[in-house]
Amino acid sequence: MDIATIMGVLFGAALIIGAIATGSGGLKVFINIPSLGITMGGMLCATLIHFSLSQVFSIFSIMKKTLFSKLPTANTIVQQMVDFAAISKRDGALALEQRISSVEDKFFSKGLQMLVDGSKPDAIRDIMEMEIQYLQERHGTGKKILEFMGAAAPAFGMIGTLIGLVQMLCDMSDPSSIGQGMATALLTTFYGAFSANLIFIPLAGKLGIYSQAEVTAKEMMIEGICAISNGENPTAIKTKMHVFVSGKHRQDVKAQV
Repeated sequence: MDIATIMGVLFGAALIIGAIATGSGGLKVFINIPSLGITMGGMLCATLIHFSLSQVFSIFSIMKKTLFSKLPTANTIVQQMVDFAAISKRDGALALEQRISSVEDKFFSKGLQMLVDGSKPDAIRDIMEMEIQYLQERHGTGKKILEFMGAAAPAFGMIGTLIGLVQMLCDMSDPSSIGQGMATALLTTFYGAFSANLIFIPLAGKLGIYSQAEVTAKEMMIEGICAISNGENPTAIKTKMHVFVSGKHRQDVKAQV
């Protein structure tokens, strides 16, 4: 689970709600169902117009994976590759088949299975890079949806404010109601700015960072599996894999099999 995202959303919401609760009027004056409906409903409708229904629904599975799936560390991947290279060098590539079940990453296990099945390095690379390409496209679409929602929410908040102002200005017979009417009109702007800047835009950024980290991890797997397929020794593979790891984070890896 991505604790940083959960903490950011909870603490950010707590700070804003706390500031509202301790101010004049309390939380009650910030609750207005029609204003919330205009902002969130309008944003959702615009998103459905801009993207297909399947694309919009896919954002839930993408964000679930982003928030709750943990990527293997670079040094963990290096260690696994060195171990698999040692096994392949000692017992042959077929000996890796019994190790595939212990690999949790489906992308990694698929590459190892292709290696065991005797696929050539170029064929392994082509297929696995194609998977990365479609992964980037899916994540890219998810990021665009969140960014669009982050832009649409404040826009519909402003539309709601304009609607409220027009309704208020149409009836100026009671001057005492002008302040309340203005406050209600501004709530839609608040809802839009709040949801965009605390939820949609930060989640789009988080998805972009996660996507890049996942692509890097998968590229490491491709390089390692292709190196094993080419018959390179564990030391050479470790050196090649360390290209993906910054110098201060590199660990002295030795085969553990």
